[in-house]
Amino acid sequence: MFLFLLVVFGALGALVLWGIGAYNGLVAARNAYRNAFAQIDVQLTRRYDLIPNLVETAKAYLKHERETLEAVVRARSAALAGLGAAKAAPGDAAAMAQLAGAEGALGGALSRLLVTVEAYPELKASANMQQLTEELTSTENRIAFARQAYNDAVMAYNNRREMFPGSLVAAQFRFAPAALLEIGADEAHKRDAPRVQF
Repeated sequence: MFLFLLVVFGALGALVLWGIGAYNGLVAARNAYRNAFAQIDVQLTRRYDLIPNLVETAKAYLKHERETLEAVVRARSAALAGLGAAKAAPGDAAAMAQLAGAEGALGGALSRLLVTVEAYPELKASANMQQLTEELTSTENRIAFARQAYNDAVMAYNNRREMFPGSLVAAQFRFAPAALLEIGADEAHKRDAPRVQF
């Protein structure tokens, strides 16, 4: 009888330890993707802070391109709102979709501005404009790396919460799925390798 009770309590103890380990693993994975999103937040905030300087630098030269400048300012505001929603609920599908859409619109507006800048050689040659476009390019690369790290962390978390037996603990404690931060259709060119022609 004593041996039977020892086996039962041992099995229950092992089950409890497994449950604690599975729960803690899910919490660690959730914290990892939230931390990865915080890195996206840092880079996007840096990008948003550079945009007013870019607009101010271009404003003196682009007096006839007011609509382009206003589109960039509007897109920046929308992207800030999208980032705010995503910061409030990292991993939430609606928040990630809102951020991705706003980022796509901002990327399009910035692309139009930079194409417009090409038509103004004096502006293009301006030291301020060159420095700002270099900083924006550098920031875009950092955003891409941060997005990849976030998406990897989300995938690890989602795998942990969906795979058996961890799915039992995830369902019991309501660990919600996390959404990826995907590139929108209007930014699909970022997936392609650049073409080199000689």
